[in-house]
Amino acid sequence: MTTTTYADIPYEELLEARRASGVPMYNDNKMKLGIFGSNCSHGLMATHAESSYELTWEHTQKIAQLADKLGFEAMLPVARYRGMGGETNFNGTNFETHTWAAGLAQATENIMVFSTIHVPTKHPIVAAKESVTVDHISNGRHGLNMTMGWYKAEMEMFGGTQREHDARYRYGSEWITIAKRMWTEGEGVDFKGEFFEIKDAFSDPKPIQKPYPVLVNAGNSPAGLEFCARECDFNFIAFATPEEAKDTAARVRSIAHGFGRDLGILSYGNIICRDTEKETKALLNHILDKGDWEVAKMVSKGLGTESGSFDKVKALQERFILGYGGYPLIGTPEQIVDQMIELNKAGVNGMMVGFLDYVEELQYFGERVLPLMKEAGLRQ
Repeated sequence: MTTTTYADIPYEELLEARRASGVPMYNDNKMKLGIFGSNCSHGLMATHAESSYELTWEHTQKIAQLADKLGFEAMLPVARYRGMGGETNFNGTNFETHTWAAGLAQATENIMVFSTIHVPTKHPIVAAKESVTVDHISNGRHGLNMTMGWYKAEMEMFGGTQREHDARYRYGSEWITIAKRMWTEGEGVDFKGEFFEIKDAFSDPKPIQKPYPVLVNAGNSPAGLEFCARECDFNFIAFATPEEAKDTAARVRSIAHGFGRDLGILSYGNIICRDTEKETKALLNHILDKGDWEVAKMVSKGLGTESGSFDKVKALQERFILGYGGYPLIGTPEQIVDQMIELNKAGVNGMMVGFLDYVEELQYFGERVLPLMKEAGLRQ
């Protein structure tokens, strides 16, 4: 890089630097893979179904090291400061994500270690310094997943009220501008905006990744899409069908092209996979039968879905139980790969996945699904 101000870095130069330095999220695999949610109790599934998964550091390392060995590109945590209620108090026990990423950076060799942050909960100067530290510990394998703070009860823990939706993204835009300047500029940073006033701030060392760590955001509203297109490297989308995924991916990329940029498209979902359709369906039914329907109903009500039809509300609640409302991949190994192919053709570049039993089922995934993904050309 010949420039020091992030806004002046040509987008193609940014891509070239990341590919040349071997950043995993920019490798040649057509379908990137990441482990999602393994820093929280119950992972991504709000269910009492039996599992050996537990939130201990020993178990956390085991998951990350296995994913690293299998060639996964990313470990992506969920940022939580309180549980979501229900019988399980879903995700109520959890690890903070910057220190989690730092620990896993020491325990792994190649996989990217992401932090997830609710930007209203941490000052950008502090977060920028923390991310640089993890980037150095990992030798350039750190990424930052930014959320604007959607869980009202959680945001109120920090002594404020939930900002109006679009104001959250104005706040986030100032926040990431300050962080990027801390990462890329050699002189003291001055900034005055709607939310922040910064005087002569600086941070050394700079990130190993150039110009700064990979940035992810899940904004899908108009304000969120614009923020992600302008500031981030990957958009984390949610969808109900592959057709919807195709439409969303095309819309996201069209907005990004307006800023002279491209965006990678990521999504998420739990994998429910067994050798036969009968075994898979039995596991699916067991997870739902043991589901925490109390928390699913509370979340659906909070998202304003109770006014929909019974079938629609029920489907959304099932999606929450099966994995935070993501797109679950359900079937035999062959069917899972067929679904991955369909999503990749729709424009999805990576899936961040969870399992009912992370270690046991990740081993199975490596033995039965990954070879088929390689045969299909999704992985090298």
